Amino acid sequence: MPSWQRKWIAWLARNRWAIFLLPFIVFMLTGSIEPTKSSPGGIPALGIEIPYSYYPVVYTARIVLTIATILFVWPGLRGFRKPPSWWAGPVFGTVGVVLWIGIAGLEIPEWVAGLFGKDSAGGERAAYNPFENIANSQLAWGFFTIRMIGLALVVPLMEESFLRGFTMRYFQQCRWWKVPFGQVDRMAVIIGTTIPMLLHPGEFVAAGVWFSMITVLMVWRRNFWDCVIAHAVTNLLLGIYVVTVGGDAWALL
Repeated sequence: MPSWQRKWIAWLARNRWAIFLLPFIVFMLTGSIEPTKSSPGGIPALGIEIPYSYYPVVYTARIVLTIATILFVWPGLRGFRKPPSWWAGPVFGTVGVVLWIGIAGLEIPEWVAGLFGKDSAGGERAAYNPFENIANSQLAWGFFTIRMIGLALVVPLMEESFLRGFTMRYFQQCRWWKVPFGQVDRMAVIIGTTIPMLLHPGEFVAAGVWFSMITVLMVWRRNFWDCVIAHAVTNLLLGIYVVTVGGDAWALL
């Protein structure tokens, strides 16, 4: 093994937090400059404004940078050696997409929506339909492919690493890496539901139900990859649903 590789792995071993947090940090920071239909992206404090038409460029850069970060921390993620079940993740993921679509479409009382910021700028999704906004059909399908890679591969691994690999274990004890995956207490369960609701203010009720369901899978199977696969299946089916139905369904992405 080359010396640089030994140093890299040794650094990850000394900084276990980086394995689970760096992809999440990169994804969130790059996402903070994404434009939406109602407001441009960029960095207002620096006078940098990104119009909605540039969303594909910004999102592609976001995914590329997050993938690069995941590859950087990958030796640490390989520590989850238990192979996934062939059925648990797909079944939970399929049930999950039905719940997500159904609950996300419910009418939420205004005071509840305001509590979680559903109507705030932070709760607005880009809802970018490439087939309406990109004239060239090949480019439109190309960006949709990138969007699906982000949705079904990058996001599940990044979010489950952050939430279940680090956060839920950290709130059980400071030496969080000593906590077996799948072991939870009351605080870990509360955190495992509340944080996703805050991260998905536009669908906070659906997020509460969905992530609680995956916590059940986590405790039952005690397998990191089962949770990632369930997340990936839900997101993949959600993307297929959106492109099939079209119209207002793009608000889910």
